Amino acid sequence: MAEGSRFERRMSDSDALMWAIEKDPLLRSTITAVALLDQAPDHDRLLAKLERGLRMIPRLRQRVASPPFRVAPPQWVVDPRFDLTYHLRFVRAPGDGALRDLLDLTAPLAMQGFDRARPLWEFTVVEGLAEGRAALVQKVHHSVTDGVGGIELALMLLDTERSPSGDPGPLEELTPAEEPTAVDLLREGLEHVRRRQLGIARRTLARAPGVARDVPGTVRGTAETVQSLARLLSPATTPLSPIMTGRSLSMRFDLLTMPLAEAKAAAKKAGAKLNDAFVAAVAGGLARYHDRHGAPVESLRMTMPISIRPAEGSSLGGNQFVPARFPVPVDIVDPVQRMRTIRDLVARQRAEPALAFTDAIAGVLNRLPTSTVTSLFGGMLKGVDFVTTNVPGAPFPVYLAGAKVEGNFAFAPLSGSAANIALLSYLDELQIGINTDPAAVPDADVFVACLEEGFEEIRKVA
Repeated sequence: MAEGSRFERRMSDSDALMWAIEKDPLLRSTITAVALLDQAPDHDRLLAKLERGLRMIPRLRQRVASPPFRVAPPQWVVDPRFDLTYHLRFVRAPGDGALRDLLDLTAPLAMQGFDRARPLWEFTVVEGLAEGRAALVQKVHHSVTDGVGGIELALMLLDTERSPSGDPGPLEELTPAEEPTAVDLLREGLEHVRRRQLGIARRTLARAPGVARDVPGTVRGTAETVQSLARLLSPATTPLSPIMTGRSLSMRFDLLTMPLAEAKAAAKKAGAKLNDAFVAAVAGGLARYHDRHGAPVESLRMTMPISIRPAEGSSLGGNQFVPARFPVPVDIVDPVQRMRTIRDLVARQRAEPALAFTDAIAGVLNRLPTSTVTSLFGGMLKGVDFVTTNVPGAPFPVYLAGAKVEGNFAFAPLSGSAANIALLSYLDELQIGINTDPAAVPDADVFVACLEEGFEEIRKVA
């Protein structure tokens, strides 16, 4: 499959909804990642790599164009005024070039909204870090891709050797783009809606005979789905945490690491998966944080993306996950029992019938006024205490324009929560990016120390 064919021309309804609710800046969906490099990348090689990437990854030179009256989801169109120098910047590290200096530089970059008239990505190379090191700060809007797709895209821009040999071949010429008119966008949007409605009608007719043969089963399944939809859409405007209640537009970034082999061994002892061990470690850390503040809690509300991306051949653009939002017990003292409980809880969430209807629900919501939808999702998301994200990374070393990637940490969007803890594996290590809202977590050093204790507790199970 050609890479260009792996990018949908139009946003899905779910992506369009994510795009629309950013009317409330608290609900911005910006993904930020920091690749730690052993040296500064070669500027000319990096520019050449990105020039080639613009041909391989069409989304890098596409912007969002919305049809009039929101008759259909926005579509992706080539930016005729694309300027690579806007999307790739080079800066010097502040202060002494310590890791803390880098993270304090990165957080404000992540806080800034994207220019919606341009493609939705920005790379910043930070040079002059301590010991001659450097970093690449990658900022991408969530509507461009999800975490798994993002890793695949990143690998197209990276090498498996510091100095790869061989000629990569000539660059494909870019065809000059024409700006679509409002009439073009309206006509194509209406045609998209017509095709989609026709497809829904055909699928409904194809299912009709089976429904007629099993009326009791259909009724029972419908009732279960309705109950599941009620759980999915139920408002939860108040966090369960009595202390992590503030919300702002600010962020603080921190890091943790854990050996991958030990995390897998701990999960195996509990009969669980790596993600269960990860969530159990986070839950243990959050319990400690609340105990430290004299405000113990039984459970906290978590959002966890559940990937529905096929193993291979799927679109690289857009998001292929469904968000599960549910209370997680944090007061289970035994880490093995905590992992088992979370294993069973996550399995039930994956089996929720409503998750299959996420995009259809988004299609209905997209027809509502933007202010109404934003208010609805604000009520759903601002009551979330924390988010966990788990993305498998490269199990082999990778290089960027001659610089070896020593670490790669993802900082996923808060989306109205108090904290987002994102796991990105690389080589033999779990690399954990911690994004907190200072209004909810004013003592980030204490928060991180508690999380570190939670991961150490899981590590000792191995």
